[in-house]
Amino acid sequence: MFEPDENGVYARVQASPPRRIFAYGVQFGLGALLVYVTLVQPPALLWMIFMLGFGILMLWQAERLRRATTHIIELTEDELRDSAGTVLARIEDVRSVERGAFAFKPSNGFTLVLHTKKPRAWLPGLWWRFGRRVGVGGVTNAGQSKFMAEQIALRIK
Repeated sequence: MFEPDENGVYARVQASPPRRIFAYGVQFGLGALLVYVTLVQPPALLWMIFMLGFGILMLWQAERLRRATTHIIELTEDELRDSAGTVLARIEDVRSVERGAFAFKPSNGFTLVLHTKKPRAWLPGLWWRFGRRVGVGGVTNAGQSKFMAEQIALRIK
C-alpha cells in the first residue's frame, strides 16, 4: 500500500480541465440557446413557459457544475470526502467497489455499494449519493479515479 501525504490523504480525484470546460459549455450553450430562441421567436404560451423554464434550469445547472468541479475528492484512512469536508462514505461502510465496463457508474469513475443507506447528495460532475450507492466520476480524470477505486478495494477486503 502507498503512504499518505502530510495531510493523511492516500488519493485525490479532481475534474479534468478539458472535460470540465466541455460539460460546462454544453449545458450553458443549451440554456442560452433555449432562452434566445424563445425570446427571438416566441412560440405558444405553454411552450414559451416550458422553454424559458428549461433554459433557465440549464443555465443554473451549468453554474452548479462550474462551482462543483472546483472541489477535489480525497481518500483518507477512514473516509472518502470532498475538499469542502462532506463525507461521501466511511471506509468501514463500503461493501464493494463497482468499476467494470457494464457497472452502473459515472463516466470515468466508479460506484461504491454501502452497507447502510445515506442521505441523497449530488455535486454535478464529481459525485452523487443515492441510498446505498455512491458514484464518483463524471468530468473526473480517469487515471485518478481508477487509482482511487483500487485503493478503496484494497482497504475493504
